[in-house]
Amino acid sequence: MDFARSRVAIGVVAAASLGLLGWPEGRGVPTSFAQEAKASPPIWTVPEIGALPNDADGRLVRRGRDLITATYAHIGPEVADPAKRFAGNNLACGNCHLQAGTKKFGIPLFGLFGKFPHYNARLGTEMTIEERLNACMTRSMNGRPLPAGAPEMQALVAYIKFLSTGVAPGQLLPGMGTGNMPELDRAADPARGEALYANACLTCHGPNGAGIRRSLPTTDLGYMMPPLWGNDSFNDGAGMARLITAANFLHFNMPHGVDYLNPQLSPEQAWDIAAYVVSKPRPHKAGLDKDFPDLLEKPVDAPYGPYADGFSEQQHKYGPFAPIRAAIAKLKTEQKGAPAPR
Repeated sequence: MDFARSRVAIGVVAAASLGLLGWPEGRGVPTSFAQEAKASPPIWTVPEIGALPNDADGRLVRRGRDLITATYAHIGPEVADPAKRFAGNNLACGNCHLQAGTKKFGIPLFGLFGKFPHYNARLGTEMTIEERLNACMTRSMNGRPLPAGAPEMQALVAYIKFLSTGVAPGQLLPGMGTGNMPELDRAADPARGEALYANACLTCHGPNGAGIRRSLPTTDLGYMMPPLWGNDSFNDGAGMARLITAANFLHFNMPHGVDYLNPQLSPEQAWDIAAYVVSKPRPHKAGLDKDFPDLLEKPVDAPYGPYADGFSEQQHKYGPFAPIRAAIAKLKTEQKGAPAPR
């Protein structure tokens, strides 16, 4: 799909270039080529932050990007001003939202602004973009919420809005989320994952998953490679603590430098490494039992109860997930009062 779009995009650029050179359509440009260029939909690309003017709005957007890429330096647990210590770990938002939130299947932030507010199953109600950012602050960053009026919150929202520049209402951009690779028909295996981790991940993230700090013995520059578990990692309520999210993220982005066009981990390897990572200890988020008021909307890989489907926490954590999905579908059908599928 991307290859085909790239060919069309090249055609559009070429046609535009010919026009700029005074080569009008019909004089040397094949009719079919010109028609294809005219008919093709516009290709959306990430806006260029460097083109923003040096005014208040431009500086606010750049501040938002800085908060994504160096969260620890501005609102981390070791910043000089205690009032600014919102994050509870020294991660950066960009450790999960790769390339400052612009990488396809690296949990990008582009194209999201117009989707808020929207219904959120974890809350059981509408969620604003500020509430979504604070879900990251209290889960992935293991910290406390940013006030809606805080300059840091305003900068983050401005950056996400900027990354949606040119996105039409309802437009679905390719590359959102973490991707969707085939699932296993068995439980993902942490023991297999440990051996695979030693081969593919240990050099960057260490034998104890602690990552590599940039500036030890000082603490102001975060991590070159982030910790995957332990006290300075995301907590057990974060999206990355769920197997499906972690496995797809690994498959399409790891080892460092890989992208979705050239994955190096097979799906099976990614599932097992993810199982090893999510099996390890990490901070606990209080109140997880209040998540998902409607338990039938709870993700099948939520690694904490309660559940409505009768399956164990172990199976929710490692799979296989197809039987859980079937049970939930049956319960939803029964809830509506319709005959259950046989």
